[in-house]
Amino acid sequence: MTAVAQTPAVTDEDRLRADLYNYLGLLLARPADQMLLDQTAGLQGDEGQLGRAINGLARVAKSTSPKAVEREFNALFIGLGRGELLPYASYYLTGFLNEKPLAKLRKDMAAQQITRAENAFEPEDSMAALMEMMGGMIVGRFGGPAGLEQQRMFFNNHIAPWAVHFYTDLEGAKTSVFYAGVGAVGRAFMEIEKEAFRMTAG
Repeated sequence: MTAVAQTPAVTDEDRLRADLYNYLGLLLARPADQMLLDQTAGLQGDEGQLGRAINGLARVAKSTSPKAVEREFNALFIGLGRGELLPYASYYLTGFLNEKPLAKLRKDMAAQQITRAENAFEPEDSMAALMEMMGGMIVGRFGGPAGLEQQRMFFNNHIAPWAVHFYTDLEGAKTSVFYAGVGAVGRAFMEIEKEAFRMTAG
């Protein structure tokens, strides 16, 4: 007989937050396939800023195709030599890749027992990876669910200093159509998270 591990309860609100972090991470990691576009097209938001952004993204998802999204993704993030945007904390905060923000992140990842996936070749400070890490911390994918103070520290250290800037750039990028909607959702969500962490700071 083996004892069943007791996982601390994660609230419904925190699961929804984690889902949105993971969703943004997925959209930024690789071009959306038809299944993800169909799921996106079925999303419904409320009348708040985030809800309106979700509704806008859903409308675009209904009228786009995986090939169009792939072309857009490549133009934005890959390009010939480099894409229109470089979605890395080091670049946004220092103007160069693989700088102090990445070293600081790696130290915090080790403390949180977060390890880089073996098939991942990009620096860990990409926005896609940071969204995935935050979503995983909230629900306990790297051990027990992270408490509010842990979440706040990780967010404030690695996401807050550049996330709104990045998502605003994504929303307004020349080649953004579907990803303009992703940028709007990301920007609204980051603003909500930033304010929530500020209001709950001890």
